[in-house]
Amino acid sequence: MWTIAGTLTPVPAIDRLDLVADPVAAALRSMTDADRLAVTAIDASLADTAEFCAHYGVPLSASANCVVVAGKRGDAVRYAACVVLATTRADVNGVVRKRLDARKASFAPMDEAVSLSGMEYGGITPVGLPADWPVLLSPEVAAAPELIIGGGVRGSKLLVPGDVLAKLPGAEVVEGLAR
Repeated sequence: MWTIAGTLTPVPAIDRLDLVADPVAAALRSMTDADRLAVTAIDASLADTAEFCAHYGVPLSASANCVVVAGKRGDAVRYAACVVLATTRADVNGVVRKRLDARKASFAPMDEAVSLSGMEYGGITPVGLPADWPVLLSPEVAAAPELIIGGGVRGSKLLVPGDVLAKLPGAEVVEGLAR
């Protein structure tokens, strides 16, 4: 079923909630499309995209990265998750900053991203993020038939169709998000 899995052995995500972070497991339990996601264990030292893809034979073009952005205006801080293909970068200072109505936007500090998401740095995924965060998806991500994303921990990856990501709470497809 998963043509992008390379040497990985994906199993239904709902059957192996022990492989994902607690917020991801909670989200999967409540998703109507949970049966369309798979999970696989990986070597946590190979979680970073380039090393992961090279080691497991996964196409870089089928891998999506999720980054947490903090937008500030005065004392107010707004967070968003941005999901773009690994072959692109999120336009944080343009599209994301404007979407968050922020004067300044940047990647959230690692400790903030980890504590607020309940996930491990390098494994943060759009599945299971705080309900008040927008999940901004590039059109390429939303249209992808299959993608590999983080599992909320460095030791796993989720396999998911892009249309499932587009149905996540707070998900928005944003033109121009990826460059």
